[in-house]
Amino acid sequence: MFGMITNSLFSQTENRPCQTLNSETKGDLTYEERRYEGGNYASVTISGKPFDEGSGEGALKLLKYVGGSNEQGIQMGMTSPVSMTVHPGEGNSLQPKVEVQIRIPSKFQDNIPKPTDESITIKHQDDFTVYSTQFAGYAKEVNWVEHAGKLQGALGEAVSYHRDFYICAGYDPPMKPIGRKNEVWFLKKEE
Repeated sequence: MFGMITNSLFSQTENRPCQTLNSETKGDLTYEERRYEGGNYASVTISGKPFDEGSGEGALKLLKYVGGSNEQGIQMGMTSPVSMTVHPGEGNSLQPKVEVQIRIPSKFQDNIPKPTDESITIKHQDDFTVYSTQFAGYAKEVNWVEHAGKLQGALGEAVSYHRDFYICAGYDPPMKPIGRKNEVWFLKKEE
């Protein structure tokens, strides 16, 4: 636990490598199209719990992993953002299943420490493109759903992206009280 806290508070945070391809404003919503570099990710899926509870549980598991709860006992440092893949549910809610991911820091991409928590898997993800919008504050399920709806409205029907899921991206540790950054990502369908 101490390793996780020191790692998230005192380590340098590495951002996922990406390139902004386009930025557009429609009404009061600004969104970007970004291309992210592929890489290896630590991933955990939490099912049967409300989004806020499941995402918190998954993020904690991953923070412990990069904080030293791995077979080598290595504090790897933090990467940002922590991403949560969600599936829309009935009305203004999300289904009770969330996949939480964190990109393995660059210096460990080729020699990944093995997780001690068996619920954590290591996955490779190829390059991908997202449509992204940003908002501030401590994000709860209602905020993610609201901003996903706004992004969906701004993109309209002509843009090709996966509509059966989206990604909630949180950039800040839970201890950061102000200036928090969150994004909703829609994964672009590749031609």
